[in-house]
Amino acid sequence: MKKKTLCQALLGLLGALLLTAGILQGDYRVVLNKAIRICYECIGIG
Repeated sequence: MKKKTLCQALLGLLGALLLTAGILQGDYRVVLNKAIRICYECIGIG
């Protein structure tokens, strides 16, 4: 059980670090714009 918990903690930390790196690089804007375009296409506006 201890190995599993340690592995989960390390993967969680790695995920948080990668998320932070993406935010600092401004990648969230690209993802947000794509999501908005997809939603507009789904409801027929775009």
